[in-house]
Amino acid sequence: MNIYKIIAIVFILGGLILIGTVTLPIAIYELFTSRRFETKTSGLISPVTNNSIAGRVVDLTRASNWFIGSPLTGQETTNTNIRYYTISIPKLKIQNATTEIGGEDLSRSLIHYQGTAVPGRTGNSVIFGHSILPQFYNPKNYMSIFSTLPTLIVGDEILVDFDGIRYKFIVSEMTEVGPADIGVLAQPNDKPHLTLITCVPPGTYLRRLVVRAELEGESI
Repeated sequence: MNIYKIIAIVFILGGLILIGTVTLPIAIYELFTSRRFETKTSGLISPVTNNSIAGRVVDLTRASNWFIGSPLTGQETTNTNIRYYTISIPKLKIQNATTEIGGEDLSRSLIHYQGTAVPGRTGNSVIFGHSILPQFYNPKNYMSIFSTLPTLIVGDEILVDFDGIRYKFIVSEMTEVGPADIGVLAQPNDKPHLTLITCVPPGTYLRRLVVRAELEGESI
């Protein structure tokens, strides 16, 4: 066989493998995983759609680009001098992941959305985390830290260490919303809630997975 034909075949096979590596996890998520989650909408919409605003591409590794014009803009419900705390998700092998309150860079930490309640207080602590294709998941890499978040189920635990207290939250609901649905930022006044958010299918910006959890207990 002509050497050029061999090279061409190698490149074609390599391209097909690369395409399969990217598309297969997304297809599996859409066909199987996504069906576990209820799709909800609040009717409250941010100008951000996928990763663009009015056709202009924005950087979604910057937390402030996730929900432009959110109802929390200008509010200060966080009300704390603490800037960093940690969360752990045993099932995902995430241990003591740094979470920055009001931070920006999702490539360096999880981000606690400015204006949402701090852990343990009445309201809703909203945390954003980045995700990529699940085969590249690394619980210590903040660019991939929430890639396996869809594998959680109701009843799984999330541990939050904030200001010397460990809070134990239990997953109560998992839903998908549109990329501009700011209803996920709502602040209920009944008890402490925790919400984890990432993009799905992992590696895309199509929708947002919303993992809600309720406080079960706390310890020093």
